[in-house]
Amino acid sequence: MILHQNHLVQLSGNEEMHHGSERLIGLDAARYFAFIGMVLVNFDVVMSMSYGVQSNGEFAHQVIGQLQGRASATFVVLAGIGLGLSGFKRESQTVNITIKRALFLLVLGLLNMSIFEGDILHYYAFYFFFGAFLLPFSNRVLIAIIGLLNLAFLVMMLSIDYESGWNFEELTYSGFWTIDGFIRNLFFNGFHPVFPWLGFFLLGIFLSRTLLQDRRVQIKLITWGLAAVVFSEVMSYVLSAYLIPADSEMQFLVTTDSMPPMPLYFIAASGSALIIIGFCLLLSERFRGTRMFSVISPAGRQTLTLYILHIVVGMGFIDALGFTGRQTSSQAFVAAMIFCILATIFAFTWSKWFGRGLAESLMRKLTG
Repeated sequence: MILHQNHLVQLSGNEEMHHGSERLIGLDAARYFAFIGMVLVNFDVVMSMSYGVQSNGEFAHQVIGQLQGRASATFVVLAGIGLGLSGFKRESQTVNITIKRALFLLVLGLLNMSIFEGDILHYYAFYFFFGAFLLPFSNRVLIAIIGLLNLAFLVMMLSIDYESGWNFEELTYSGFWTIDGFIRNLFFNGFHPVFPWLGFFLLGIFLSRTLLQDRRVQIKLITWGLAAVVFSEVMSYVLSAYLIPADSEMQFLVTTDSMPPMPLYFIAASGSALIIIGFCLLLSERFRGTRMFSVISPAGRQTLTLYILHIVVGMGFIDALGFTGRQTSSQAFVAAMIFCILATIFAFTWSKWFGRGLAESLMRKLTG
C-alpha cells in the first residue's frame, strides 16, 4: 500500500493564546516545520512519482520517506489545538463560526481537487465540522471516540475493499465526483479519511486543555511521543516478523504506514506530532526573541495561504518546466527547499503590512 503525507494550518483562524494571555508561538513553529515536511513529500510525489515506494537507496528519498504520513497528522493535531484554544466565549458562537469556516474549506478544497488530487482541505472541513460538535465533551469521552474511530476503521478494512476506486501506480482515484465515491473516499479510503483521521483532531482538542506553556507538560509531550513511536514501530516489527507471514495479505494490519491508516500508524503519527509540538513549545521560550523565530513565525501563521501557493505556484511551475514524474528525490528535495525559503521570505514580508495571510484574511472576512 502507498502512503500519504501532508499538511496543514491553523485553519480554525483562531488566535492561540497562553490560556488567555500570551500567544503560544511554539505552535507557529510547529506548523512551520510541518509545512516544510509537507512540501518535501508533495514535491517528491509530483516530481519523482515515488510516493509510497520502497527506499531506492537515495538519501533524500529515505529522508522524505520518514516524513510521509507524519507532517499531515501533525497539522491535524495542531488544528485541533487551535480550535480548542479558540477565544470564542459562547459555545453556540464557536459552533456557528466553525461550521462557516468548514464550508469555506470544503469549497476551497473541492476547487483545489481539480488541480491536485492530494488535497486535504476538504477533509479538514469535516474535521472542523465534527470537531465543533464534539468540543464540549470531556477528555474521557474524546479518548473513547478516538479509540472507536480506529476500531471502526479496522472493521471496515476487514469488510470493505480498500483499493476500490484507486489506481495506486498513478495515484488517481476514479469516481471521486460521484456520491458513493466521495463518501467512500471521505470516510474510508481517501488520503486522510475521517475514520480514523478525525482522531488526530480530537487529540489536538485534548491537548489544548493541558497547560501547554508549562515546561513539565512540554517534556511529557516529548516523552510520551517518543514512547508511542517506539512502541508502535517495535510492535509492527515483532508482529510482522513473527506472527504474520511476510507474504500474508493480513500484513496491512500491523503497518505503521499512513495508507491504510491502521491503529499502529495512528499511534506512531500521534507520537511524532507530540514530539514536534513538545520540542517547538520547549524551545520557543528560549529562542522567542531571536531573529530565527521572528522570521519563521509569520509563515507558521500563514500556512493555509502557503499551502495553496505550494500547489498553484510551486507545482504549477514544476509542471510548466516539464519536471513532473521525471526527476529524482534529490532534485525534488532541492526544489522543495527553494520553495520553502521563498515562502518564508514571502510570509515574513507580507506580515510587515498585513496581520494575516491572504487566505486566512479571506476566510475570516467571509465567515466571521
